[in-house]
Amino acid sequence: MSNETSNVSQAKWADLLSGTNALLTIALTGGVALHAINIYIVTTILPSVVNDIGGLEYYAWNTTIFVATSIVGSALSSKILDNFGPKFAYLIALTIFALGSIWCAASPSMLILLGGRALQGFGGGILFALSYALIRIVFTENLWSRAMGVVSGMWGIATLCGPAIGGIFAESGHWRWAFWALLPVAVFLALIVLGQLPRKQTQSPQVSKIPFLAISLLVISVLTISVGSLSESLVINLISLLISIAIIVIIAFLDGKNGKRLLPSGAYSLKNPLGVIFLTMCLLVGGMTTEIYVPYFLQTIHHFSPLSAGYLTAIMAAGWTIGALFSANKTGSIVLKIIRTGPVIIFISLIILAILTHNQKLTDSVLLLIIYLVAMMGVGLGIGICWPHLVLRVFNSAPKGEENLASSSIITIQLYATAFSAAFVGVVVNNSGLMNPGGMIGAQQASIWLFALFSLSPLLAIILIRKVK
Repeated sequence: MSNETSNVSQAKWADLLSGTNALLTIALTGGVALHAINIYIVTTILPSVVNDIGGLEYYAWNTTIFVATSIVGSALSSKILDNFGPKFAYLIALTIFALGSIWCAASPSMLILLGGRALQGFGGGILFALSYALIRIVFTENLWSRAMGVVSGMWGIATLCGPAIGGIFAESGHWRWAFWALLPVAVFLALIVLGQLPRKQTQSPQVSKIPFLAISLLVISVLTISVGSLSESLVINLISLLISIAIIVIIAFLDGKNGKRLLPSGAYSLKNPLGVIFLTMCLLVGGMTTEIYVPYFLQTIHHFSPLSAGYLTAIMAAGWTIGALFSANKTGSIVLKIIRTGPVIIFISLIILAILTHNQKLTDSVLLLIIYLVAMMGVGLGIGICWPHLVLRVFNSAPKGEENLASSSIITIQLYATAFSAAFVGVVVNNSGLMNPGGMIGAQQASIWLFALFSLSPLLAIILIRKVK
């Protein structure tokens, strides 16, 4: 592999975190952090928002619309990068995100706020994708792996910071300031970008047409499964899942027609390295999305406070950060072992969570609680140690002339996998006791089914990942 040359092994953290590279690192990690922290801030303040301006019936749409427009932004990011260059592409994304934040902060009703969330998601999706795409452009190849480790690790930091920031504003009764608080960060990043990012790419722009039909179908797929997951009917849940999957099949058939591509060539085939890597990424993300209901289980079954449950759940994301930073500097034959070990760690961790989460004696035993917390961290750790190296393999497997598209498609894949998995999580818990019988018993039943079923995701990844070389 080209990423495992002696040149790569000579890279040091100091090379990435000093001088001009340090400012570039701040810019790229800042884009991901701004997008991710915003997600957790809004999740925290939404109850306060509803109490103030109403709109409980649109509660879930805050996430649905944000993710849907984020997918659009990430899918368009390669075209924006080609047309405007690194500096202005990043500034455009920051501007759109900032305008969305101002819109949200000034919204008098939930329906109007959803418009701001759509703008935030679109700008955030571009930022998210550019943060990965620009690694290949602004850093030398020997720093790619470390840079990807730092960038992917921002999700863990966001999970730790977001609830705290949102909680401060929510408890003080000033939820609007949570949106205003994002603006100074955007301005700070813009100043760095103005001074450090190049105006143009070193390589020639990759001429491509925007796949509007494929992007539209992808958004429809997300909305279909998201809307379907809100129903308590298993039949409707399954129908929405099947329709969503059918739309993906249609996208795979249409993608690339007339020179318009959503994903790079080979992304839909398991005979191609890209197809194997992308599906592996989806399966790993699937295991991670079980975190959505961990706070509810901890509060309902074990009577943790909301703040305690939230931060215990953050252990999963912290595991991702620790894993990414630990693994990013590894090179040579050990990388393949790391990639194959990650799904095993996730699988074992989810099985442990399936066994222990419903046990009311969990908090009575220090040993059981420690095992439980290690398992929670293991879910994030497993994906964290794999992610930088899987991303690097996407870079190296990208067809010539589709490098920018391959970079942005990483985020498109991650966002779609998150949305799909989150909706499927809702289907599982709603039909395994969460709603009926509900209460503690329902939560116990749902926790067993959720973690047990989603352990199949990393199990499939264990089998599939053997094809990754």
